[in-house]
Amino acid sequence: IKNPELCNEKFIVGKQTNTTIALLYIKGIASEDMVNTLKDRITSLKLDALLDSSALAEMIDDNSLSPFPQMLLTERPDRFCDGLLNGKLGILVDGSSMALICPYAFIEFFQSREDQNLRWPIASFFRLLRFGAVFLSIYLTPLYVAALTFHYEVIPQSLLVPLSESRALVPFPPIIEALLLELIIELLREAGARLPTKVGQTIGIVGGIVIGTAAVQAGITSNILIIIVALSALASFTTPSFMMGNVIRVIRFPLTLLAGFWGFYGIMLGFCFILIHLIRQSSLGAPYTAPFYPPRFKDWRDSIIRLPLPFAYKRQSNARPQDTDKYQPEPINPEKS
Repeated sequence: IKNPELCNEKFIVGKQTNTTIALLYIKGIASEDMVNTLKDRITSLKLDALLDSSALAEMIDDNSLSPFPQMLLTERPDRFCDGLLNGKLGILVDGSSMALICPYAFIEFFQSREDQNLRWPIASFFRLLRFGAVFLSIYLTPLYVAALTFHYEVIPQSLLVPLSESRALVPFPPIIEALLLELIIELLREAGARLPTKVGQTIGIVGGIVIGTAAVQAGITSNILIIIVALSALASFTTPSFMMGNVIRVIRFPLTLLAGFWGFYGIMLGFCFILIHLIRQSSLGAPYTAPFYPPRFKDWRDSIIRLPLPFAYKRQSNARPQDTDKYQPEPINPEKS
């Protein structure tokens, strides 16, 4: 960003490491109140060592106890610059390859930088696909457990026979069966991430096929649940932010337990708890669930659907930018000029 208004303020944190932290923002666009708030949080840190930006994010978050990230970790310069140009604040930590961007709303973790480089119908379709995949990843396995444990009446009659045949030899109740498969999937994912790239990919593919086939033949699980768990695992990887993807994979387990104990009522209880928790969160003082709560209808134009660029000329108000216009609202018509 070749702009004389780009500010770079440096701080030293860590009594033993003397780590340099750079706070970047564009003067005239970024909110001065948010800049002062972030400065106070950084200067108030009393640490022996700071080695990574993720540790810094957890220390200066609005709520460090929440599993949901309130700042974005990214390695991409284009996404970092896009955040600064939209009035957000950026943090760089010496020695860390990840940069921090804040404030960040919940809906923004599911938006990809590539959405701005595609035509708006294609980008909108991919965003809707992403949101649908998140819903499937969280609720598909709990819905299966709840339907087979308490609510057989919601299953179509044409599916009852295949379900009963696939579960005829399974000795476990649906909740144990689902949790066992979910744990196996997470073990394969964790093992693949720790092994070298080529070996990790092979272990993930071959291990999944071998274990799944052997589990069905041994009668430990049903083939329908293997399909559901595999779809849930694939859907969780569609989230652009790996931090939010990890949260989605983890919250499936308590929701599955609630579904196994109380059925659909347990799922609704978990959904309400997550919704209330998200509404209570904030990111650098900005509402975490904006623009839906509190409702900001002008910001809906670039949330779930990416509208054409001529209609998305306003910066999101969640960062409280001083300059709200990104460019001229209407494109210049050469015939009228």
